[in-house]
Parts: sequence; structure tokens; C-alpha cells
Amino acid sequence: MEYDPHRPKWQQIAETLRARIERGDYGPHHLLSEMQLGPEFGVNRKTLRKAIGELREQGLITTQPGMGSFVADRSAGESPQQSGGQSAP
Repeated sequence: MEYDPHRPKWQQIAETLRARIERGDYGPHHLLSEMQLGPEFGVNRKTLRKAIGELREQGLITTQPGMGSFVADRSAGESPQQSGGQSAP
């Protein structure tokens, strides 16, 4: 992936992941693995975590401590405000 040097990488990655989610490339409950995405985007885990955090704030993913970050099931009608953006352990 070529990055626009005038914009943060994490933001560009978040946009790419958002597009994949919206297109259905990543269905509900799909694990967003930092170990797989890191090499694909050529960035470190800190950058990926910032991108994933942005998607969590938008309600597109949920994070389960010790399990990972997953694409939210938006068909269930749950809004980010209802879940707080995170699933309970």
C-alpha cells in the first residue's frame, strides 16, 4: 500500500479496513489480526491499534480483552453507544 505522506498512516489504514468491512470482505465476527495486518500494511502494531481504535469508536468493530478485535454484527441493531464499543468479558 502506498501512503499519502500528508496524512497519518493509521488514518489511511482505518479507511481501508472500513471499506473492506462495508464491502463485506470482512463479515461479522471476522478477527482483525494484528499479526496478519502488520505485514500487509507494513506498519507496527501501535499504528494498527490506533486504526482499530478508530473503527471501534465508530462502532464497526468490538474488542474482547484477551481475544482480539472483531467486526461488529451490525445487523443485530446494536449501536456503539449500547455496547460502549467493547464487549464485556
